[in-house]
Order: sequence, then structure tokens, then C-alpha cells
Amino acid sequence: MCTRGFASVGSVGSVTPTAGRRAYPDGREYTRMLMTPGPTAVPDSVREAMSRELINPDVDPAFKEIYDRVTARLATVYGVDEATAASEADAGVTRDIVVPGGEGILGLEAAIASLVEPGTEVLCLSNGLYGDGFADFVEQYGGEVTLLSADYDDPLPLDDLESILADDDTAFDLATMVHCETPTGTLNDLDPALDLLDAADAEILTVVDAVSSLGGTPVPTGRIDVCLGASQKCFSAPPGLTTAAISERAWAAMEERDPRSLYTNFLPWRDTSAGFPYTHLTTEVVALDEALGLVVEEGLDAVYDRHRAAAVRCRERGAELGLEPYPDPARCSPTVTAFHVPDRAAALQTALHEEHDVLVATGLGDLADDILRIGHMGHNARVERVDETMDALADVL
Repeated sequence: MCTRGFASVGSVGSVTPTAGRRAYPDGREYTRMLMTPGPTAVPDSVREAMSRELINPDVDPAFKEIYDRVTARLATVYGVDEATAASEADAGVTRDIVVPGGEGILGLEAAIASLVEPGTEVLCLSNGLYGDGFADFVEQYGGEVTLLSADYDDPLPLDDLESILADDDTAFDLATMVHCETPTGTLNDLDPALDLLDAADAEILTVVDAVSSLGGTPVPTGRIDVCLGASQKCFSAPPGLTTAAISERAWAAMEERDPRSLYTNFLPWRDTSAGFPYTHLTTEVVALDEALGLVVEEGLDAVYDRHRAAAVRCRERGAELGLEPYPDPARCSPTVTAFHVPDRAAALQTALHEEHDVLVATGLGDLADDILRIGHMGHNARVERVDETMDALADVL
């Protein structure tokens, strides 16, 4: 059992929508606005791709072609495709992309299960629920945890990191951290921490949860040994797939540890030329392929600009309503806004759902009723969708 993190979002009961007609710019109508920070609204073309005739992933060569296209497109999003690797060869920016079947939490656990054994020294750097959750996984797999944890509204504890790395009596095999702490809407600047780790011991492997940032803002994948993502956040595909960009030295460490698990083990995914470790989630892979195609077609710079514009509008509208983000504005994520609404989050969430058919998320854990989260990521990172959400929020405040 996890003792620190990974609390679940409270469910919202079934209600009768009362919102009026809504339409996309091309005239297509929709009713519910799913503005949660994952799962996100799924574009029509992705849903249509899911309705195609089922492919048997174990025997049909067409599925392997789709999977390979998915990993190639993900390499572009991660910034480790062939073009990037060629231009940054001296920096060693080459990573293998794998896409196991399982929601994003699978990736977090698999990274630890694949790299940690009894006695492995792991430094967990945290300022949020998911950063703390890494420490829980390490303990479950027998590793020795050093948790450097800051308050959830503070930046990563870099001073503590610098101090412990300067201690000659400490040595670490692995370090974990989170890029975007979705429960608090915080985007962590990872480069200072990665600089300190590199300066202290270049052999320390790094694992980063980029589940709610990948595809919505740049991620320094080339400096990370295992960089984790998921299908249901900024890609706006359905939940069900983990993504990971893995370095050669991380693969080597996994080989040395010889993980015992199959499902929480990245090693069987390294080479899928002869088949997959288990029957893959065909429909989810087809959906992710379509979703990634939309991202690549739009272009990453345009996608990032769209996320920034939506985030700015959300916080501007919030300020007009007297709402402040939970983290310092300088550390707010472009993919999710977490408004600080002490003891009101659940009531506001219910009112938005029942009166406007707009679904947003509350906080998690101890902050469950103190934070209202609006997901402007993926397909939802559009100013007009933010405006409609904030209009509804203004009505129920």
C-alpha cells in the first residue's frame, strides 16, 4: 500500500446536463466539456480510429507497423528522433521508446521495478504527491529511500539536494523527480536538479514522471535516463498506455538487476521485433497513433504556444474572479491550473457539472477540497474552451 501519495480523485454522481448547445468552430455539436487534467477530451478523429476493425496484434503485421509509427512519433515529441539525435550527437541524445499496455502509473512502478532491488540507494526529490509516491514504490521493491521533500507549494528542495550530494558518506544509484505535479498544477524546473546530480556523480540514473507535461511543454528528455509519459494527458488519447524514453545505461542497469516481474518490467519491451510480451491493447495503440499524428501535423512549437495561451487565459480569467493559483505563478504548469479554493472545491466541481455540464477536477489527498483543477492540456488547450469553462465557473462562484 502507498503511504504517501497516489490518492484517487473523488467520483461525481450521474446528473442531467442542463447546458445549452455547444459547437466546435466547424459546426459540430458537443454537450459535455471534459476539462479535467487527464483524461482529456478525445478528438473526433481519434474516436473514429478506435471504431475501425480490430487488428490482432499477435499475428497481423499491420499492427507492428502501427506500433513502430507510434514510437517514431513519440521520439519526435520526446525530442529524441533521428534528426534531433544527429544534431545533438555529442550530448548523447539517443533514447529507445517503448509503449507498454497500462495506464501511466504502470510506467512509474515499472521504472522502479526495473531498476531497484534490495539495497539500491534511491534519492527521491519531491514537492508533491507523485514525487512522494516514487518513494513508496522504492520501498515496495526493497530499495533504500532518501526522500528530500518540500511543501507542496514550494519549489524542489535544491539546497537540500546540494547538501546531501556533497556528503562523502552518501552515494546514490538512482534519483527520481516529477516534471509536472498535476495535483497542484506545478511545473518543476528540472535543469538545476539535473545539473547538481551531474556535477556530483554522473553515474546516478534519473527517472522523471513527465506524464502531464509531455506533449504540452518541452521536457529535457536528453538529460533523463527514463522519461515517463501516458496516453490520456497532453496527447488526448484514451487512458491505457504508458510511454517511456529509455537510455542505454538505464537498459544496462535493468539487465544487471534482472527484474522478476513481467508486467512491471520494461526489459521485454526493448525489442519487439519478434512479438510483444503480451497481447497489446490494439484499440488504444491505434488511438494514440491518430492522436500523435495530430500533434506532429500541428507542429510542436504551435502545440506549445497553444498550451501557453490557454494557460494564460485561464489565470487571467481566474484573477478577474478573485481566484489565485495554488503554486507561485512562476511555477504554474501550462497544462493545468490549480486554483486555491479552501473548503470549496467539491461544491464548485458539483455545481459546474450539474448546472453547466462542465467537468473539472478537485485536488488530491489532503488538498482534495482546497484545489479546483482545470485541465487545459491536449485537445482542451484552446482559449475558447477555457473561456467557456471560466464563464461557467463565474456563474457558480
